[in-house]
Amino acid sequence: MSNGNPSKKIVTLGEILVEIMAVERGQSFRAPGTLIGPFPSGAPAIFIDQVAKLGHPCGIISCVGDDDFGWMNIERLKADGVDVSGIRIHSEYVTGSAFVRYEASGERDFIFNIEHSACGHITLTEAATTLLEECGHFHIMGSSLFSFRIIDETKKAIEIVKERGGTVSFDPNVRKEMLKIPEMRAALEYMLQYCDVFLPSGPELMLLTEAKTEAEAIREILDLGVSGIVVKRGAEGASYHDRDGELRTPGFRVTEIDPTGAGDCFGATFVTCRLQGKSVADSLRYAAASGARTVCAKGPMEGASTFAQLEELMAATEGEKP
Repeated sequence: MSNGNPSKKIVTLGEILVEIMAVERGQSFRAPGTLIGPFPSGAPAIFIDQVAKLGHPCGIISCVGDDDFGWMNIERLKADGVDVSGIRIHSEYVTGSAFVRYEASGERDFIFNIEHSACGHITLTEAATTLLEECGHFHIMGSSLFSFRIIDETKKAIEIVKERGGTVSFDPNVRKEMLKIPEMRAALEYMLQYCDVFLPSGPELMLLTEAKTEAEAIREILDLGVSGIVVKRGAEGASYHDRDGELRTPGFRVTEIDPTGAGDCFGATFVTCRLQGKSVADSLRYAAASGARTVCAKGPMEGASTFAQLEELMAATEGEKP
């Protein structure tokens, strides 16, 4: 992915939904309990909101219902600076939702209504196509590839962006049940072949390869033509790999409240920093700080950060401002 062009609009395509969360760890959805929400959510929406928080031009292509959940998301994204012209408002379907509970260990369990909600009807409208024609970088979330309709629309979007010399990043963000469907796995492998920057989280590095080790997986992916791989490693930080070698950055010590959205904000920050001309090392550091700040807030988008907030965390941790 080329860097140094801050005017390149970043666009993503995928689900916008609301998230409603159990308050207590260990709480069951098989009995009444206290919930909190709704919060604006959806992996692509979280990603693009973080891009906007960093002051970079950006937009999203999606579909929501003509309901309070849909309008809450649109108003939030618009207020934060996202171009929402590519969001279709569907009068016949409701906005998607996710109910989240937390195991005693902190692991999350989700109940989704996505495929049969407005999200399942994302199309490249005239406004969405115009947005893609202004796009210099397109970001794909694996979680969005939940139907053949959206897979086809995503492929069309890639073609539009690539024809204009744009770049593509891909975060597999895979729900394990998706890999059991051969067509879905094929779609993920297709996206990997066309992306410039691959952003897996830990074990996801191995999922779409035949490799037995991380090193083998990295070589296999780079041989496909991917220019850079960023492996998100949670509290341990992250690593960047290309044909010239690797760079690593440690994580930040913070108190985790809610992990949802951390990987999305990390990816958004790394991509934005690179497009704004920052080095790989600096981009990794900002991205790690972004992921860390995200987990400190309850709600998927509530920890999205400005550059000033990231630099405050980095300075407090490292003793100096970057």
